[in-house]
Amino acid sequence: MNNILRHSNWLADLYSQKLSNLKKVILLIFFSLSLNSIAFAQTVVKGTVTDTDKIPLAGVTVQVVNGTAKTKTDAEGKFSITVPSGAAKLTFSYVGQKTQTISVDNRTAIDVVLESINDLEGVQIVGYATVKKNDLTGAVAKVSAKEFNKGPIVAPDQLIQGKVSGVLMLNNSGQPGGPTTVRIRGNSAITGTGQPLYVLDGVALDGRSARPGFSEGGLGSAPGGNPMSFINADDIESIEVLKDASATAIYGSRAAYGVVVITTKRGKANDLNTDFSASTGISNLMRSIDVMNATEYRNALKLYNLTSGDFGGDVDAMKEITRTARTDNVALSMRGGVERAKFRISFGYQNIEGIVKGSDFTKYNAGGSGNFVFLENRKLGLDVNIIASHINSNNAPISNNAGFQGSVIGQALSWNPTQRLYNADGSPVLTQGAIINPVLMLQGFKNNTKETTALVSLSPYYKIAKGLEYRMLVSGFYATGSLHGSIRNYVNLENIVQNGGLGYIGNDQLSTIQNTHTLTYNTKLSDALSLNALVGFEYVKFNKKGGSNFAYGFDDIAADYTNVMGYSPRSQRFVSSFNEPKSELQSQFARAILNYKDRYLFTATVRIDGSTKFGSNNKYGTFPSFSAAWNINKESFFSINAINMLKLRAGWGRTGNQEFPSGVSQERNGITGPGSIRLLNNANKDLKWQADEQLNIGLDFALFSNRITGTIDYFNKKTTDLVYPKQPFFPSSPDAAVTWLNLPGLIRNRGIEFSLGGKIVKARDFSWDMTVNTTFLSNKVSNLENPILTGMLNGQGLSGASVEVIKNDLPLFAMVTNRFEGFNPDGTSKYSDDTFVQYYVGNPNPSNLLGINTAFSYKKLSLNANLNGAFGQKIYNNTANAVIPISNLGTRNIASNLVGGPVKESLANAIAPSSRYIENGSYLKLANATLSYSIGNVGKSLKNVSVSLTGSNLFVITKFTGFDPEVNVDKNKDGVPSAGIEYVPYPTARTFLFGVNLSL
Repeated sequence: MNNILRHSNWLADLYSQKLSNLKKVILLIFFSLSLNSIAFAQTVVKGTVTDTDKIPLAGVTVQVVNGTAKTKTDAEGKFSITVPSGAAKLTFSYVGQKTQTISVDNRTAIDVVLESINDLEGVQIVGYATVKKNDLTGAVAKVSAKEFNKGPIVAPDQLIQGKVSGVLMLNNSGQPGGPTTVRIRGNSAITGTGQPLYVLDGVALDGRSARPGFSEGGLGSAPGGNPMSFINADDIESIEVLKDASATAIYGSRAAYGVVVITTKRGKANDLNTDFSASTGISNLMRSIDVMNATEYRNALKLYNLTSGDFGGDVDAMKEITRTARTDNVALSMRGGVERAKFRISFGYQNIEGIVKGSDFTKYNAGGSGNFVFLENRKLGLDVNIIASHINSNNAPISNNAGFQGSVIGQALSWNPTQRLYNADGSPVLTQGAIINPVLMLQGFKNNTKETTALVSLSPYYKIAKGLEYRMLVSGFYATGSLHGSIRNYVNLENIVQNGGLGYIGNDQLSTIQNTHTLTYNTKLSDALSLNALVGFEYVKFNKKGGSNFAYGFDDIAADYTNVMGYSPRSQRFVSSFNEPKSELQSQFARAILNYKDRYLFTATVRIDGSTKFGSNNKYGTFPSFSAAWNINKESFFSINAINMLKLRAGWGRTGNQEFPSGVSQERNGITGPGSIRLLNNANKDLKWQADEQLNIGLDFALFSNRITGTIDYFNKKTTDLVYPKQPFFPSSPDAAVTWLNLPGLIRNRGIEFSLGGKIVKARDFSWDMTVNTTFLSNKVSNLENPILTGMLNGQGLSGASVEVIKNDLPLFAMVTNRFEGFNPDGTSKYSDDTFVQYYVGNPNPSNLLGINTAFSYKKLSLNANLNGAFGQKIYNNTANAVIPISNLGTRNIASNLVGGPVKESLANAIAPSSRYIENGSYLKLANATLSYSIGNVGKSLKNVSVSLTGSNLFVITKFTGFDPEVNVDKNKDGVPSAGIEYVPYPTARTFLFGVNLSL
């Protein structure tokens, strides 16, 4: 028993000793691990990655420098990564964004903002393919979505107003969805619109609208719509403007007026991301024309000893026909997918009430795009794009070329302010004779247009070998437009009253089919030499047709006239239709860009166009271009560290213009009635494209780590072979017809463009960026055999008068008329020559363009503003000349500035065109400004919430006395356009919008 106890004690001591040793071992191991953990401490770092617009970036690679730890951001841009040391560095990389390396510095939370790849390093679309901006040798400007103008944008051209040097953009009309004028590097069009070629995701657009016109009933022609308005501005990723011939020659006979390339947004490989934006606001009249009020009018009657003309009232007719209008915009888009299948779909709604009562613009948009990759080797792909829109417009009775009676604006401006507009029962006063109550006109007039547009494109491609890719683009564009218009029989327009009212129905259809094949090859021929080559073939087919029905004699029937066309007498119903000859374009093109040592760049382009529009002796045209660039800063001798880029460019090229009607090179007949056929135009087998040759020399530079960037360009553009519709010598002859031909003559546009942008302040919480662009232009006509008249004036006393001419040694559309020198003692107008010799008295083309864009940000608050202006141009004020002259006194209203001068103008002073009505059209306009605040995430569902307040057309500085110096009413003569004439246009609206943006 004792032995057992002794053994038990021994075992207990042994166990106790071993336990003590085990504790020591455990403590030793723990101590070693502690030392190891101290020596190799690890930190978990979390954060969020966004772009410069504060949008989370999903899929950003986050990696430890010189380590193996790596992760990616989630759908909300969040990441979490373990780093081995508080002194470690992390790199953040993402396609299309600048890679950024950040020191952890013992932090556990890091938020990162990745900037887009600088344009100096990025790529640009220059026709059928992308090119590294570093390889560009032509004059190309790019505006990205975050730089776009804000506000009630209807068409994409309004997004870049004032943003690009050398580009003049005018809103011709304040009518929502109204037309615009876009001029790139001056004006050289003596027929057609002179607008640039628009290319949407590789599809060259027709540039015409399917919206039918309405010119019956003595109203003249109404302003058309903007053919680009079917595009949803919220869907656009970027807009590139190709300005010189070395950049545009790839588009050949359609590129004489420049090319605007529009790229829409695409899906990204990440989880479903939904973006939503909405805005609402109000609009009112930006600026009024100063006509007399009732008190001033009565004083004027007394001054002229008139005993009639005072009806005892006090009205403001412009105020009665205008209103504070509402604007609503909604945009919704969803994007997502995986690397092999990405998509984006979008929906848009826009409703803009016009400031003239009864006018409005409603647009519905839907779009979808997909990018798909097939096969194991991912060599086969397919890009799909669909755009659809429907526009419904109610248009005001405003005309380009009717007398003062035919436009509600003219009626309101000239309405006697002492005469009542309404009867005691609230109904509009029905006047007699030539004076029309504008309120009655709005009540009795209807002009509703609908436009439905669809654009579908499929682009399969195959990567044949490294750097070698074949791509096909098949697209179809279809647009249909309808118009239902009427004027009630009680509106006292002469034709309407006599004929018992008017009903009008019009329908137009427009279609384009494009099939393009391209083969691109990008390779390094050696360590020093790389090649970017492109060859292609393209076929395009255009078609437009339509018809109309109008009828008189509805009398007092209560129904809408367009719903009861059969009610009118059969003898007063008229039917017409048209089907333009189909136009086809077949082209081959090629381009090669050589880059030697990243210092010397050479580009050669050629396009051969065959067009059915040309005469049989000139079916094909060749359009070449050559350009080169020298990256001076890459030379070994260049050692100025402050200059990051210094590129000298030079280029020459030839482009063309075929913007004339299809079939005009052939003898063409038209049906004018039952059994009646008339010759429309004579054949011209030698008719060809209008040629445009351009030389460009430019310099691109970047300073102080790209903090300041700029471009200087000189261009010299010569336009020859001017396409012109020569009118018959005896137009009344039954066999008389127009002959289209190429005139001898030269239009030269020369200028210097300058653009400078910089980050003036770049601090942690505050930044200030500014970009300024300016252009100096000159325009001159020479070698023309005979002058060409255009710029038709309208209104009482001006029938058949024109005020512009295309003539040697003068600028295009030079204003030539009587030179006004004040008044004779009897109060009549005094001119330079009693024989009414006409003088060159004004240039409607601006000599200087200016754009100023600035952006401030302080923490979550930002302010963006855009000013643009044009200087040196003149405007002919046809409104002052014909609608509100002194001779109206006693019956209609007059301009306020006609009374009180040093000489009393005679009431019998004849209305005549003269330099008296040529005004200084220079202006500087604060086109838009946006104040926004980034709220950030709200709860778990709403991301990147921001609110904004945008003002459009806030103010304009000008001496012009009309509604807006930004005006260009169509006053063509026989198809020859005009410039710089104002005639009772739809007034410009000032708009304020409150907006909300968020992601889900």
